Amino acid sequence: MKLISDSGSTKTDWLLTDKDFVVASCRTQGINPFIQSEEFIESVIRDELLPQIPLNGFLSDIRFYGAGCRSKQGQMVHAILSRHFSGANIEVASDMLCAARALCGHEAAIACILGTGANSCLFDGTEIVNNISPLGYILGDEGSGAFLGKVLLANVYKHLLSEELAEDFRAVYSLTVDEVLQRVYREPLPNRYLASFTPFLKKHESHPEIQQLLFSAFDSFFKRNILAYHHPELPVHFVGSIAYFFQNSLQEAACHNNVNIGRIIREPLERWRNI
Repeated sequence: MKLISDSGSTKTDWLLTDKDFVVASCRTQGINPFIQSEEFIESVIRDELLPQIPLNGFLSDIRFYGAGCRSKQGQMVHAILSRHFSGANIEVASDMLCAARALCGHEAAIACILGTGANSCLFDGTEIVNNISPLGYILGDEGSGAFLGKVLLANVYKHLLSEELAEDFRAVYSLTVDEVLQRVYREPLPNRYLASFTPFLKKHESHPEIQQLLFSAFDSFFKRNILAYHHPELPVHFVGSIAYFFQNSLQEAACHNNVNIGRIIREPLERWRNI
């Protein structure tokens, strides 16, 4: 049997497969070793994953694809998994490689993630050959859930939203400026917190102000990331909740930048046979 995971900063989806069949699936908290401690990740595996998966047979392979899994951080995740699944062949790779394999198969394309965070890569059908660094939610991540939440909050508390929208925001969230600053600057996982405001954007997606906010964010994503690959002939595929739920605005920004959008899926594991 094989255990496959797709992990972002907000959630981790797991699939237990046996040849061409899915034996079980579950979800845990997100695992990102770049911003989380070894102890926290260990607790997610021990307390959330293991109670949910029925390991009635030999687990031969684990493919863990995760945000923040660079060399040193990836080694930490590998060590944690090795302690719990001795004997399994373990591969730890970036969530970007997972997205590229799921979206592109064996075809050359540009693969993108738009979820809590953002990322993209040039994929040649076998491996990632170029990656414009997204730079994270402080310096970059244009078009991501965290980026959209950051812009929305700034517009609310700088009085840049119409009173109609601002009043509804206050009714839904009842947050003071001090409470927002506390969560963003002094508590863990501010990127996840910022992304939690995207349902408000979805609720008001048809409002001209929100349409402009979405278009501007996605336009920035294309200009600052995708156009830098200089491959206008390639299709651009997307995975992630933001791309999936805001497809109209994403398509509009793509058209504005002469980008050809191909496949848009919500989760990489929808195409698990490719990965």
